[in-house]
Amino acid sequence: MIRISLDLMGGDFGPQVVIPGAAKALDRHPDISFVLYGLKEQCDPVLAKFPKLREKSIFHDCELAVAMDEKPSQALRRGRYISTMWRSIAAVKTGDADVAVSAGNTGALMAMAKFCLRTMANIERPAIAAIWPTLKGESIVLDVGATIGADAQQLMDFALMGGAMARALFEVERPTVGLLNVGVEEMKGQEEVKEAGRLLREANIDSLEYSGFVEGNDLGKGTVDVVVTEGFSGNIALKTAEGTAKQIGEYLRAAMSRTLLARIGYLFAKSAFDMLREKLDPSKVNGGVFLGLNGIVIKSHGGANAEGIAAAIEVGYDMAKNGLNQKIENDLKKYHAKRLPPMGPEAA
Repeated sequence: MIRISLDLMGGDFGPQVVIPGAAKALDRHPDISFVLYGLKEQCDPVLAKFPKLREKSIFHDCELAVAMDEKPSQALRRGRYISTMWRSIAAVKTGDADVAVSAGNTGALMAMAKFCLRTMANIERPAIAAIWPTLKGESIVLDVGATIGADAQQLMDFALMGGAMARALFEVERPTVGLLNVGVEEMKGQEEVKEAGRLLREANIDSLEYSGFVEGNDLGKGTVDVVVTEGFSGNIALKTAEGTAKQIGEYLRAAMSRTLLARIGYLFAKSAFDMLREKLDPSKVNGGVFLGLNGIVIKSHGGANAEGIAAAIEVGYDMAKNGLNQKIENDLKKYHAKRLPPMGPEAA
C-alpha cells in the first residue's frame, strides 16, 4: 500500500479539482491510500461525491490554506504547523505518508519542504525535476526552478539525483545524462558547466552514463534520459515548451475551423488530431519532483485539471513504489565516499 498525503487546498481550484483528481488516481491504482489535509467546510461537500475515495482516506481538518500569491517567508510564518501544505509535508516526515502532493504555491511549497524535511547529506540545494515528453517517449529535466544558478558540484549532484529518478521512473539500469549547454563542443559554455562535465567524465559512475553536452533542441528529441541544468535556464525552457505547445494547439484549432473544407478534413482525420492533442496536453506529464530532500514531495501545476492532478499523484506513486530516495541516497553515498580523503592513520 502506497500512502499519499494530499494538500486539498492547493492550486487555482482547490478541492473542486484536487479531490476528483485523487479519485481518478485511486481508480487506476487501488493500492493507494490517502491522508487528506483541507478545510472541512469546503472539502466535505466534494468528498461526499466520491465515496470510494472517502473510504480509502483519512481526512484532517486544518486551520488555514496557503494562498497562491503568498510569499514563501510569509507562508512559513503564517502556515507553519497549521496549514494544509505544511501538514501534508509533515506527514512524510512522521512516516504517516510515503509521498506528499500539492498544487500550491511553488515558492511556499519548496520553503516548507526544505524547512520540514531538510536536505539530504552532501546536498547543498534541492532541485525540481520535470518529466519531459520527447520524440522517443519521456526524459527528465532538472533543475526547472528550485534555485537560480549552480556551481559544478551542484550540477554533478543534480546529475546523480536525476539518474536515480530515471531508474525509478523509467526502470532503466544505466540512464544517459547530458548537461544543457550552448553547444556540444567541450570549449563552449560557462565554466561551471564545463567543470561539471569534467567531474562527470572522471567520476566513472556505475549508475549512469554521461553523454556530454546537449543543446536546447535535444530536449524534445529525447537524446538523453536526463538533462541537467541550473534553475534559471531550466525554468525558461519549461515555460517556453508549455507556451509553444499551447501556441501550436491554438494554430491547429484556428486552421481546422477556418473553412468548410477544413472542418470536413478535420472529421476525417479526427483520430490523428486527438492523438496530437493528447501529446501536447501538459496535464499528461504533470508533476515536478523535489529532489534532494529527506522525503518525496511532488509539485503539481497550479492550473492543473483533475487529469493533471491524477498524473502528479501517479508520479508520486511511482517514485515511492520504486524507492526513489533510497536510490538517490545510495548513489550520493557512493560518489561522495570516493571524493572524501581516507580517515585515520592511513591518511597520514
